[in-house]
Amino acid sequence: MTPIDYSVHLILSVFIIIGVYQCYFWCQRNMVVKPRDLGIYVDAWIPYWPSWVWIYSFLYYPVILYLNLVVESSHQFTQLVISYVLLLTLQTAFFLAFPVVTPEKWRTRNTGRTVSERFLAYVQKFDGRANCFPSMHCSVAMLTALHLSPYLGPGAYAFPLLIGLSSLFTKQHFLVDVPAGVALGWGTFELFKLLP
Repeated sequence: MTPIDYSVHLILSVFIIIGVYQCYFWCQRNMVVKPRDLGIYVDAWIPYWPSWVWIYSFLYYPVILYLNLVVESSHQFTQLVISYVLLLTLQTAFFLAFPVVTPEKWRTRNTGRTVSERFLAYVQKFDGRANCFPSMHCSVAMLTALHLSPYLGPGAYAFPLLIGLSSLFTKQHFLVDVPAGVALGWGTFELFKLLP
């Protein structure tokens, strides 16, 4: 592939990511059923470490965009896009049919005293308490790791692990949301492999 191909794929990827998040935010604003709280007693044991917001936000997008550097053809890029659109479709179905919200008290822990807390508050200004189950951060991270593993080996799975931990330590998700997101990302990848 030429540098122009890589540039076009990168630009398209940014537009796709921005477009995907419009569906995410639309689901938060248009819940059709009453949201649930899936908290369990173990959630109270998980510490609040706002410094993990840097992993949650700044590791997430660069690793997804890194896929553009390993893509070997425009056909492979199109296949990748199809897998992410499939994941978005399944994720949106969950958000609409089974909305889950985190407790308001988790947000009030943020005192805004540190740079990390101020940045987390900024993230939370856009990202409401809904759309928790399954974790979209974790499903996307798992799908990305599965696409990257042929190139990076087992090290690719550090990505969903770190994203899962950051989702918990920033109190953006319940514990149950994380493995559910990983499972959805894996299931989407398996479903995608069955497509012609």
